[in-house]
Amino acid sequence: MNVSAVNSPIRVVVAKPGLDGHDRGAKVVARALRDAGCEVIYTGLHQTPEQIVATAIQEDADAIGLSILSGAHMTLFARIIDLLKKDNASDIIIFGGGIIPDADIVELKKIGVAEIFTPGAPMEEIVTWLKSAVKN
Repeated sequence: MNVSAVNSPIRVVVAKPGLDGHDRGAKVVARALRDAGCEVIYTGLHQTPEQIVATAIQEDADAIGLSILSGAHMTLFARIIDLLKKDNASDIIIFGGGIIPDADIVELKKIGVAEIFTPGAPMEEIVTWLKSAVKN
C-alpha cells in the first residue's frame, strides 16, 4: 500500500497486456475507478508485463488492474507477479478481468492474483472491492 499519505487517493494502473486489442472494458473500469476518487493511470493497448510493472513502480501504484481477453491470462498474470517480486514490489495488489474460466481463476488466486472480475461484473462491486483490498 502507498504509505506516503494515509488519506491519499488509491493509485491504480489499468493495463491491457499482450496482443488483445479490445479495450472498452478496461476503459469503463478505469472511468468507474476515477469517478470513485481513485487516481487511475491507463497504459493503453499492447503493453508488455515489463512496461506494466515499470509504470506501477514509477507511479507508486497501490494496485494493478489487468484486462485480458486474449486467453493468455495464466502467462501474463504470472509474469507480472514474478516481475513485481523481482523488483521488491509484491505489495502492489494485482486484480483483473476478462474472459477467464472458473478453473483458471482458482489457479490465478493461488499464484497471488487478489481478485478476478468476469464480464458483467458491476462497476460498484469492483470499486468497493478495490477500496477494501487497498485498506487492508
